[in-house]
Amino acid sequence: MGQYYEVISEPLMQWVKQQKMFWVSTAPLSGDGHVNVSPKGGLYFGLVDNKTFWYMDLSGSGNETISHLYEPGNGRITIMLNAFEGPPRILRLFGRGRVLESWTPAFADFVKKHDVQTLAGSRSIIIVDIHQVNTSCGFSVPVYDFKEFRTTLNDYYERKAERFAQGKEHESMERNWALKNLVSIDGLPGLEIARKVAKEQGITPTKKMVGPMAPDHYYNDKRFSLNHLYLVAVSTMLITVVLIAASSLFTVPAGLSVPKNLLYSPSNANY
Repeated sequence: MGQYYEVISEPLMQWVKQQKMFWVSTAPLSGDGHVNVSPKGGLYFGLVDNKTFWYMDLSGSGNETISHLYEPGNGRITIMLNAFEGPPRILRLFGRGRVLESWTPAFADFVKKHDVQTLAGSRSIIIVDIHQVNTSCGFSVPVYDFKEFRTTLNDYYERKAERFAQGKEHESMERNWALKNLVSIDGLPGLEIARKVAKEQGITPTKKMVGPMAPDHYYNDKRFSLNHLYLVAVSTMLITVVLIAASSLFTVPAGLSVPKNLLYSPSNANY
């Protein structure tokens, strides 16, 4: 039945590499936010070592995983794989996720170092630093015969890239990300490149939710930068100096006394 480990064993690593589908789950920190589960298909994933899983994140209409991983204090992520053929098995990889956006040097370095195939729709690489591995029985998971991978998404972005190469600026991936990947369904900031392009071009993101649970704003980056922390530290220091200086003005020097008529007591209080 269920077993827990700190690393992925060699037999499990080989089994993971043979899978054709897995699921990704993340959630915002707020209890009012929405838990997200995404199916991933294709051969665009792998293991760096027995504690590090990665997958190619393809462009799409949503970007919940990226938003949750970017949320300050968050980063929680779970990968789940299960056997559709052969002996039953469910494998969960619990960890913290990192985002390597496709325009960054970190993305390029990872692709080169690990010989990763990129696609027209490649948006980022998600790296999972695993801290717990869980296997369970999978006795109730149905048995399926694999037929083929769908090519619809890859074909769509290849055609989009071709139209952009022909001079159709509105077909750029950056514009697509600004429209669709600027925020999560709960209004959390999404792709960094989407935020940059949206600000430069004045793009309003596509509305993603309807009804009372829809956020009342499109985007509000509340993350604290180093500049914010620096200002807080300086402000605290200045306030401390002012308070110390003020207290010294009202301190009675040694050897001096305050006249009794200046001291408060019920007998000399004026009402």
